[in-house]
Amino acid sequence: MAAVELDHIRKVYPNGQVAVADASFEVADGELLVLVGPSGCGKSTLLRMIAGLEAISGGTLSIGGRVVNEVSPKDRDIAMVFQNYALYPHMTVAENLSFGLKLRGEPGHVIVERVAEAAAMLELGPYLDRKPANLSGGQRQRVALGRALVRKPQVFLLDEPLSNLDAKLRTAMRVEISRLHRRLGATMVYVTHDQIEAMTLGQRIVVLKDGVIQQLDTPMNLYARPANLFVAGFLGSPGMNILHGTLRRDPGLVLDIGPGARLPLGDANIAPEWMGREIAVGIRPEHLVPAENMQASAFSPEVEVVEPVGNEVFLYLRFGGAALVSRVPPKLHQLSPGDRLPLAFAREQLHFFDPVSGLRIDPAA
Repeated sequence: MAAVELDHIRKVYPNGQVAVADASFEVADGELLVLVGPSGCGKSTLLRMIAGLEAISGGTLSIGGRVVNEVSPKDRDIAMVFQNYALYPHMTVAENLSFGLKLRGEPGHVIVERVAEAAAMLELGPYLDRKPANLSGGQRQRVALGRALVRKPQVFLLDEPLSNLDAKLRTAMRVEISRLHRRLGATMVYVTHDQIEAMTLGQRIVVLKDGVIQQLDTPMNLYARPANLFVAGFLGSPGMNILHGTLRRDPGLVLDIGPGARLPLGDANIAPEWMGREIAVGIRPEHLVPAENMQASAFSPEVEVVEPVGNEVFLYLRFGGAALVSRVPPKLHQLSPGDRLPLAFAREQLHFFDPVSGLRIDPAA
């Protein structure tokens, strides 16, 4: 396996559209790194540049310490798994798995050995004589993974490989890919627009928006300390609640959201220069909990929608003009629209952002 290094990589199309602005990061040898972001953010373009399927407009791309900007895809020693599987419909599973090896002129005994190894690893043994039309979506995706696997490349590139599967199969295939990565110790770059896939699969995650890297970190660091409002709202299901208002003392610290809507912030730690200024305050749905003994941070939003999902309940709330979501225990499923529920939070669970730049504001020293 090998590391992949991107040094100020850019992609600009002839019409002037900037698909990737300035991407610099390294995928460590054996790491599973996920590129995530909404449609059109540049993540697939970035992956295709690593694969050699898109020309690089600027910067340097290295695989295994070798600069590959001008190296053809077949000579980069990478294997790519596509969203639509890209299987040959007239070939059996065994033929699909072996086709790339035959093109490379591998000896027959090597081909047989590698196909058998991949089939065993991905539980494809019973399907080797079938054609893709006679396979389920999950089985086709395993064949696509197996076809990449038999090549034993330096780097695996996966472009939204699970997006055509239903929810249950996606979950099963996420587990499959995680197991495969652990077993192989392979370098993998994985593209998805699904933040749950990103959080569960990635050892590190690159969050992209409009061709610009917003943040690169481990899943839990991204979740606990989002660098800006975009990352805060994008990661998490449901996303972080963001409230806009003015910070005041009355007498304790409050966020003045609008007429009759003041959010008490308790003894939250924020620099004095933000007093009297517009600010954005974020809090995760699971951190908005039923208040006990009317804590200092308690407030009472109005329930608009109650959504029980078995082991928990999502409450969609209104506080002043602001919409909120709270994740609460199932015992609260009997609440009705129009009810008011006292909720509270701990100060360390608050996130502050500059509403103009969107950047995170760290607590006062």
